[in-house]
Amino acid sequence: MPAGVSSNDMNLPFTHDAFLDVFAAYNTALWSVSAGLWLLSAAAVVRLFSRGRLGGRSAFGLLAIHWAWSGIAYHWFYFFSINPAARYFGWLFVIQAGVFAWLAFASRIDVVLARGLRGAVAGALVVYSLIYPGVGLVLGLDYPRMPVFAVPCPTTLLTAGFLLAASRPVRASSLVPILWAGIGFSAAFALGILADLALGVAAALLVVDVVAPSTLGARRTIA
Repeated sequence: MPAGVSSNDMNLPFTHDAFLDVFAAYNTALWSVSAGLWLLSAAAVVRLFSRGRLGGRSAFGLLAIHWAWSGIAYHWFYFFSINPAARYFGWLFVIQAGVFAWLAFASRIDVVLARGLRGAVAGALVVYSLIYPGVGLVLGLDYPRMPVFAVPCPTTLLTAGFLLAASRPVRASSLVPILWAGIGFSAAFALGILADLALGVAAALLVVDVVAPSTLGARRTIA
């Protein structure tokens, strides 16, 4: 953890060690699901970069799976053991999963990499979400006591990248990801999860995209 900072200083209901112990239990029991979701997400990102476009059904369907899994498996079955607020976090994630499921099947919004700033930051976030486990290892965490994949923070990073690259604005869908990005960003300092510093960037970019989308450049659409 950063020098002079502890979870108790931040009034958290759990310690740094207890937080990492939750990840150890989660990763030990569910590593195969994490690996499977990483492979599924990597395939989607490769398709996005190779074709410049990912169909909305694939993109938002994938996000729906991520958010439902994080809400149910991580928040309700693991994080709740040390933080009662995880019950409510879980509901937020499940509701957000429902929003993405609706976008997948009832909207005509694709994920499209545009040239310029918008495409660059969107692409950087989705790539970072995939290398997130490696960043944690490089920054001093030890497997399995660390967030890897198929948990809230890398899910939020992947989501931010997809939302920024959406062919049409999806502002209402950004509210919960912005909220969680802020919560996760605080963990970078309170709990020493330095890989989560990127969540501060993700939150700022999503806020800018909601209030002043032209700042990031025009969206690209494909007929």
